[in-house]
Amino acid sequence: MLKILILIVVCLFASVSTVDAQKKSTDTKAKESAPRTIKKANQRPVVEAPKAAASDPFDKADVKTMAAQCVKFETEAGVIEMEMFPESAPESVRSFLNLAATGAFDTTTFNRVVPNFVIQGGDLFTSQKMTPILDKRARRTLPDEPSQIKHERGIVSMARADEPNSASTHFFILLSEARTLDGKFAAFGRVTKGMETVDAINKMPVENEKPTKPIRITRAAVALCPAQTTP
Repeated sequence: MLKILILIVVCLFASVSTVDAQKKSTDTKAKESAPRTIKKANQRPVVEAPKAAASDPFDKADVKTMAAQCVKFETEAGVIEMEMFPESAPESVRSFLNLAATGAFDTTTFNRVVPNFVIQGGDLFTSQKMTPILDKRARRTLPDEPSQIKHERGIVSMARADEPNSASTHFFILLSEARTLDGKFAAFGRVTKGMETVDAINKMPVENEKPTKPIRITRAAVALCPAQTTP
């Protein structure tokens, strides 16, 4: 009887060992047959979607907000400070403030001078740091905004071609009264400080209204007008 019991135990042990070996063999085959994830050597890098271009700071500004802003030009001939008239020419003022605030006017020149009449600037193609963004901006046009503001000494107005709605970034500053421009051009600002600088630029040598050595705007800036600045 003892021999029979020993024989039964040996058989059971052998059976368990066989099942365990078969299970290990099956697991090994499953692992070998499982698909492998292989990283390609020339795998393309993940490129983030380009961020949307930031809008100009005064794109959504109301008339009251724009009226509180003044523009300052630091030029090679001196400083020119200007107040804005958005009540009369809101889109002209909006464009002018955006151009000044974003540095678009920086390094541009007063490229047209008519003695005792006007100095004209705002041509972005005269910039020393021309970029595709400035190129695109220079081609943007504005609606005509003639108003009741009289064109007289110190007035800042938009230059344009004969075609309607052709004003872009070009502006002029008057040295003397020019009533023939009233109701035709968008007068949108006035010089509050620095007319002596305007006079100096107007006296530079010219050939066919082109300065032989154009004066540059080294830096343009936008800030609250002095009356709006809190202590």
